[in-house]
Amino acid sequence: MPLLPPLLGTGRVPADRSGGTAPDGVAPDGPGAYDDALDDAELRTARAALAQGRRQAARSLLLHTGDDWDRRGHRLTVLAQEPYAIAWAREWLLAEPGSADAGVLFALAQVHRALRGKEEPDRAREACAAAAALAPADPTPWFGLLQLARTLGPEREVLGVFAEVRRRHPEHHHGYHLLLARLAERPAGGRGAETHEVYDLAELAAAEAPADSPLAVLPLVAYAERYRVLAATGLAPADPAASGHWSGPRARRILGTCFDWWLEWEHDEHPRRHIDLNHLAFALSCAGRPAEAAALFQRIGPHATPAPWSYAHRDPCAAFREARARALGH
Repeated sequence: MPLLPPLLGTGRVPADRSGGTAPDGVAPDGPGAYDDALDDAELRTARAALAQGRRQAARSLLLHTGDDWDRRGHRLTVLAQEPYAIAWAREWLLAEPGSADAGVLFALAQVHRALRGKEEPDRAREACAAAAALAPADPTPWFGLLQLARTLGPEREVLGVFAEVRRRHPEHHHGYHLLLARLAERPAGGRGAETHEVYDLAELAAAEAPADSPLAVLPLVAYAERYRVLAATGLAPADPAASGHWSGPRARRILGTCFDWWLEWEHDEHPRRHIDLNHLAFALSCAGRPAEAAALFQRIGPHATPAPWSYAHRDPCAAFREARARALGH
């Protein structure tokens, strides 16, 4: 497994930290209601039952998810965001001290609270370490640590924790998104507009992944994250379509490659596929390719996501609707 890029400096551009957050789904035609479960019907059912105090559905869901690590991480992250999750996970751990599912849910619930200033980060880190001891092969406790490091830690910590995630699951989708969001904040060093380490890393990861891996879309994610940083620091217009960010030769090549990958390999089973679809639609819209963007909007349906539509502090619902209307000719 090749090493991550060297630490060429831990400085980063102060930026809007919304990039790489949990995958929230937004109803683009509604009043702004989000559903981070996206199109996972089993997860929505288990979450609703848990809110009513019926816990067996969530326990069964996690049991049957098994070692599908991307799906497990997605489902645990969504459940951990619920206000009752931490109390239930604590009770579950008291009843079954050796339960890995209970331990990881408790850890991610602590992380969720810590990132919102409702819990001490060190307590969340301790919970993640305890969960990792219960499930040494599971990347999800380390993913919890990565969420903390991405927002609160130095870059060296981000890289170290990501290496642990990747050692357990080399194609950890959400983990890569968090890493790119953080590395996009490195200063460009005065080089060309299309030259940045985050682009190099994303292309390398995509090239090393299997042909059908959704990591193929990482280069577009890197471009979106870099735009987020540039717009937040006043180095790019707040309107991404007017920024020219997707008009350079490297951007055009990457966009064509990612769209071709989607045409050949797109599949319905990945739990975070709508994240990729939204990044593709966003990039195609910004690049002035409405016909191709229209195909993506048809596939997205109601499962828009705030990132990247919210970048440059835009209203994600309005930005999604406007781009979709342009693409579909409405």
